[in-house]
Amino acid sequence: MNSRTCRETTVEGTKIVQRRVVSAALATAALLLTAGCSSDGGGGSPDADDSAAPSRTAAGGPSPSGQAAEPTPPAKGSAKVVRTVAEGLNTPWGVAPLPDGDLLVSSRDKGTITRVDTQSGKKTELGEVTGVSPAGEGGLLGIALSPDYASDHMVYAYFTSASDNRVVRMLYDEKKPSGEQLGAPDTIFKGIPKGVIHNGGRIAFGPDRMLYAGTGENGDTGLSQNTKSLGGKILRLTPEGDPAPGNPFPNSPVYSFGHRNVQGLAWDSKQRLFASEFGQDTWDELNAIKPGGNYGWPDAEGRSDNSAYRNPVAQWHTDDASPSGAAYAKGSIWMAGLRGQRLWRIPLKGTEASADPQAFLQGEYGRLRTVVAAGGDKLWLVTSNTDGRGSPKAGDDRILEIQVN
Repeated sequence: MNSRTCRETTVEGTKIVQRRVVSAALATAALLLTAGCSSDGGGGSPDADDSAAPSRTAAGGPSPSGQAAEPTPPAKGSAKVVRTVAEGLNTPWGVAPLPDGDLLVSSRDKGTITRVDTQSGKKTELGEVTGVSPAGEGGLLGIALSPDYASDHMVYAYFTSASDNRVVRMLYDEKKPSGEQLGAPDTIFKGIPKGVIHNGGRIAFGPDRMLYAGTGENGDTGLSQNTKSLGGKILRLTPEGDPAPGNPFPNSPVYSFGHRNVQGLAWDSKQRLFASEFGQDTWDELNAIKPGGNYGWPDAEGRSDNSAYRNPVAQWHTDDASPSGAAYAKGSIWMAGLRGQRLWRIPLKGTEASADPQAFLQGEYGRLRTVVAAGGDKLWLVTSNTDGRGSPKAGDDRILEIQVN
């Protein structure tokens, strides 16, 4: 089945009936993240594929008056593999760095979470997340640590169940035997439409301590422009799963819409949110996310002249990218490419690309799924060759340590 042309009918998602009351303190702390001013457009591309010359598009304005100008990274950067951290991972998808430097890695198809010792490469399976129903691009996808992880030891996960995509949280108890360290998942949010393709799945806590989730439209393009649907959106939730205070639509978790399949979320040093997403046949995108912004899908793919839609920071022909995870380091967004089989660097000046995107590692490690900031000039980069669309080699899939500039 060609995932670029497949279409599947889905129903609108519904918020879980378990309502939690958000404390006044949390409401005060949860300030609306003023994400970067992008311009217009929206797209992405199915997990299946993506290649052509990248194109820059304007996505913002000058720095607010009275503020010092942001340093602009050099037009040309660098990225080199320092070492292979771990090998032999099965369909790795989400990555959550632990305070001690180890990594939690989700397996899309096995529905398990594995702890990876980043010094020795040792892999310890913590347990299986109950309720995961892997199929196509669905399964156990993004994971993230609670902003209060030091005290509550909660791990959040986005996964495909038998009926929908949902967000759960579970206790990680290191004192229990290996394989039993994950507690029963507590569903905090459900009803995100599911499909064989375009399940979104990336989650991350933002600088405002709110939980952001990228979703897909499952091939039903009508969901993306419907702000009452949870498909084709970026959602913003409290840690308890309620619509976050200050969201652009009253009593709604929807933060931005008009997306096709959001796969990467990253904040820059000024707390501006950027998101990568799959296009269909023409343009993949990196977008600067504005609360309430409409990113155009299915009416616009890539840059558009329609002022109702926000244009991407950068766009790529689909064979060059199929963008997945994204991370910020050294003044640039770093974006993993699946079909493109390369790591993209997009240097930033505010919410604009300050120079043309630059590609690294083209074809050297196959499909690249997830990239995570590792502090300073380092990144963790995860391959995705055992996902049914890659060509696995001995040692796949693996985690690489990358030094960037």
